[in-house]
Amino acid sequence: MWRRGFFWLPALLVLASVASLMPWSPRVSAQTTLKAPRAVEWKDFLGVNAQFQYFDPAVYQKQMARLDALGLNWVRLTIHWFIIEPHQGDLQWRELDGAMAAMQRHGYNTIAYLVGSPPFASSAPAGTSNRDQYPPSDFKLFASRMVSLAQRYPQVSTWQVWNEPNIFWRPKEDPTAYYRLLTTTADAIRAQVPGKAIAAAGMAYYSQMHSTPGLILDILLKQGLAGQNLIAAYHPYSQLPEGDDAAAQDFLVRGNALNSALHNNGVAQVWATEWGWSSYDGPREMQALIGIDGQADYTLRRLALMSAMDYQRVFLFNLSDLDARVSPRDRYYGLLDLDGQPKPVYTALRNFLNVTGPRLLPADAPVSNNAPTDLYNIAWTRNDGAHVWMFWSASGQSLQLPGVTQATLFDPLAGSHTNLSDGTAITVPLKTSLQLLVWTP
Repeated sequence: MWRRGFFWLPALLVLASVASLMPWSPRVSAQTTLKAPRAVEWKDFLGVNAQFQYFDPAVYQKQMARLDALGLNWVRLTIHWFIIEPHQGDLQWRELDGAMAAMQRHGYNTIAYLVGSPPFASSAPAGTSNRDQYPPSDFKLFASRMVSLAQRYPQVSTWQVWNEPNIFWRPKEDPTAYYRLLTTTADAIRAQVPGKAIAAAGMAYYSQMHSTPGLILDILLKQGLAGQNLIAAYHPYSQLPEGDDAAAQDFLVRGNALNSALHNNGVAQVWATEWGWSSYDGPREMQALIGIDGQADYTLRRLALMSAMDYQRVFLFNLSDLDARVSPRDRYYGLLDLDGQPKPVYTALRNFLNVTGPRLLPADAPVSNNAPTDLYNIAWTRNDGAHVWMFWSASGQSLQLPGVTQATLFDPLAGSHTNLSDGTAITVPLKTSLQLLVWTP
């Protein structure tokens, strides 16, 4: 039986803390120009979270077809230990086997994580509720189950150990214990199934903890994380694309600082293995009610920002909506509805990817003499040599681009485009949502 928390979905908790790994800046300059550190190939950079095995095969085949139509193929798959082994030794593979076989036929690059202690393996005291959110009592047993998964599903390229232990590790977070689970499992997989990439758990938010000061990623680094050749991951959920405080741009400040700190301390790969917004209509559950149009708007703006930051890979949560066995908010994070039909966020993302093409090279932003102070802009060069400019502003009405005399303006939310032309400098209308301007130099 599913219940609230079955998928351990985003809580959007306010976890305020300060840590040595990442300084918290109170305010930054509002006008923002980002230039990516490297080229972005969407097929390799952008993935989705999925729970295929919990759907009927006819439905998840439809989900996969929709994913293929976007030209994406990285999938992060949820595997709950207490579902595949409700009783010790009673391993139930049928649904997972079917989903894994279908994923293999579609050629997906897959990261899969195992989470949730079954009753026989939980460290929870007898009679405790939410026993699955307690760590396993025997870390070697957990490691052996992950080895069995890696042996059974060789098509999975990356295995991730647990999920969000900074908030889902009862009775309270324990960085030292989690690091021991991580290294025990990584060592076991590498010994039995060599060549597999291993990722540390995706930490909720920026890895703050409920009752321990600082960041769990900071503590893991001090314990030796960087020397383990592991992928580091976290889940930068926030109220707005630019952060919980848009004026402070705290997503940019915190994300850039955390990525830099991890990379500078020797972590080669930093992934955002969950991020996104629900389109639910209430009752309000922490996240503001933004609806289906807000979900599409926020997703594109955040994707534009993340593409120009030092992430090696990001995974949108979620490919599909979920059913009533989870909370009202948690049902509606999907690009697709329960029947596999596109929501506005899916259509907007497809429009966005159609305009950008499969690969973008970093470029300098165009110069404007009358840009508003809160303009966000990120510039690229497409494979065909055309310039692609991503931009939005909450206050500006329009700006001029000297030297650009012809361009096409795309609104991926509306699915529309407008040709702009002027002998000396086109005038570009601004919106609070992301638009794309394309021109050939």
